[in-house]
Amino acid sequence: MNHPSAPSYPDGIVPAHADPATGTDRGRRRWLALILLSALMIAALLGVFGGGKARPLTTTTHAATLEVRTPRVVRNGVFFETLVRVTARAPIEKAVIAVDATLWRDMTINTMIPAPSEESFKDGAFRFDYGLLKPGETLTIKIDGQINPPLFAGTEGKVAVLDGERPLAAIPLHITVLP
Repeated sequence: MNHPSAPSYPDGIVPAHADPATGTDRGRRRWLALILLSALMIAALLGVFGGGKARPLTTTTHAATLEVRTPRVVRNGVFFETLVRVTARAPIEKAVIAVDATLWRDMTINTMIPAPSEESFKDGAFRFDYGLLKPGETLTIKIDGQINPPLFAGTEGKVAVLDGERPLAAIPLHITVLP
């Protein structure tokens, strides 16, 4: 039987929970938990876990400037956008964008705007023919895709611009895929 002057505690609460001496240890744990939670939130805001702004990768050769803007950290199942921009520095008779099949492994490509005049697969790459580009002309292609569930850890390959069969410029990519 409880003594009338002894405090009664709700179920699951023991006298040690009310002891100020043990409260200081819990206060330290609360600060540690707050610091860890804040660090995770800051990392997420900086795009460490995906969803950050896609920075462009650019390469320039005597014939063309190739720019690829795509996220390099993506979460599984997420839709993403890729922009490929080719600026001709010399005449390109048959501008072909080549994407390594390994880069698009376990991805679904939903749209490609503008659509190429021809599509093919050769030498391990998907090829998209956009025809003639005069010096100074820029071709901008918007590609919408989605990461399929089997893709985990990441994928890599390159995006290149060709003049028919002749390589003009290429950008290697590695895309990290998080669960």
